[in-house]
Amino acid sequence: MQQVYYLFVYGSLRSGFKSPAYDYISKYFSFVAEGKVKGLLYDMGKYPVAKTCVSNHFIKGELYQIKNIDEFSFAIAQLDDYEGIDNVEGNSIFKREKTMVTFENEQTQEAWIYWFAGDINGKELIESGDVLEFMQQQQNK
Repeated sequence: MQQVYYLFVYGSLRSGFKSPAYDYISKYFSFVAEGKVKGLLYDMGKYPVAKTCVSNHFIKGELYQIKNIDEFSFAIAQLDDYEGIDNVEGNSIFKREKTMVTFENEQTQEAWIYWFAGDINGKELIESGDVLEFMQQQQNK
């Protein structure tokens, strides 16, 4: 089985957030391209979350590749911790899974993504699929 050394981010790990978490990403990962994955985004108030879907809804984000393959296990473990992934089944806020990312000229690349593991009932759907665009709209209200 081929190891996946790519990561797709759509929220606070994106470069547009200018957060300490992005500083971590840029230390271990290289930006490849802007991309999209099949899924739905929801507004949880403090942060956005993504849920996988089979419909033609897409989440916009960024695709990254690990800089040093030997550091991948360490780097992804740190991100798992940041995303609240607990090794005990059922206690995690997010779950890390592989997904297909579509980017430049309809190329695809398998990458890791953090899907929300909780309940989104009653939460606002972010129609655009773009967290940065949604946040800009919220500031302009």
